[in-house]
Amino acid sequence: MTGPIRSSSTGDRPVDPVARPDPAAVGRYVAAKVPAVTAAFWIIKILTTGMGETISDYLVFHMDPVLAVALTGILLAVALAAQFAVRRYLAGVYWFAVVMVSVFGTMVADAIHVVLGVPYVVSVLVFAIMLTIVLVAWHRSEKTLSIHSIHTPRREAFYWLTVVTTFALGTAVGDMTATTLHLGYLASGLLFAVVIVIPWIAHARFGFAAVPAFWAAYIVTRPLGASFSDWAAVSHERGGLNLGTGAVSIALAIAIAVCVGYLAVTHADAQPAEVEPRVH
Repeated sequence: MTGPIRSSSTGDRPVDPVARPDPAAVGRYVAAKVPAVTAAFWIIKILTTGMGETISDYLVFHMDPVLAVALTGILLAVALAAQFAVRRYLAGVYWFAVVMVSVFGTMVADAIHVVLGVPYVVSVLVFAIMLTIVLVAWHRSEKTLSIHSIHTPRREAFYWLTVVTTFALGTAVGDMTATTLHLGYLASGLLFAVVIVIPWIAHARFGFAAVPAFWAAYIVTRPLGASFSDWAAVSHERGGLNLGTGAVSIALAIAIAVCVGYLAVTHADAQPAEVEPRVH
């Protein structure tokens, strides 16, 4: 899902990094805080969702659940603080924050069902409403939901709030299909592998807007990655490959580290700076 699903504050046309106008005349250049939407973006995003699922399961079964949630919450706060502190997109900082959102978000979403007994169907409805509220507030404040315009603290705050909410929604949707609807993990993974292509087809073939197409696909990455990682980790009795949450987590961590390391060196997913209009 590269190329076609993209947007920017200047429409679907990014600023040309070569033919730049004079900043003194039009304003100043501001660096984006998030990566470009490339194939690498989707691959790493799906890997992080799977890793978040298996690490969460591993921690809650190998240490006190309350302590596990507290520790991951602290790491999430550190990761987001680092992300807000940097002045431009840095692959290692950004993707570490995404990983921690995945782990912590999975723990919280699971706790709502396991500890509080809230049905997955209810969780899906609640998180869908929450996501709608966040997106409406973001659009009313900034007049755009494009990730190509994340270069102010307020827009970045809206962006990460949206990311956290999509993780929660995606977690509930994946658990609902696997358990409530009794599809199992493999069938759920295959289902979401089909669903995630729909926004791209709608955008590429039928002119569906880039921004909603992006966020629709973004939500689906969570249950897609988590379903396949669960399938690889759980026992044969539960329909899985019985590789274990620890082994799957390590394999996913290595894959993420390799991908992010490549991007950190090549800057292949760095967005060009955009012009911030001068205020007269």
